[in-house]
Amino acid sequence: MSARKVARQAPVLAGLHRMADGLLLALGGTMVGLAALTLHWQSAWTESYQRLEAAQLLEHRFQESSAVLEHHHLAMAKRPGQLVPTNIQKLIYLPSPDSGVAQQSPAQPDPTLAGSPAAALPSIRPGY
Repeated sequence: MSARKVARQAPVLAGLHRMADGLLLALGGTMVGLAALTLHWQSAWTESYQRLEAAQLLEHRFQESSAVLEHHHLAMAKRPGQLVPTNIQKLIYLPSPDSGVAQQSPAQPDPTLAGSPAAALPSIRPGY
């Protein structure tokens, strides 16, 4: 039986057969498209979930660091003898190393410290 012979003998049946073939091809294409979209969405979800896990890990580390700092601060506050109150006369100005200011040798005292209690302090080299 050839398709042309059937189409001549039963045109309605041949039309239904062509329609079913077209429908099956369309459904197959749709299924392939949906499978491709599913794989794409799954990979995008996996990336997002990994970023979420990384953010949660960083948040956890931040909370731990904050807790350690808070614990240290509270421990220092319970021992006020270790904290020294200061005022303007006790402050020493040290220029930053990258400011381009030439460092003075220890033999030449800083003129801004003359007459202050800080002038009696031994000179300390930067970095120690």
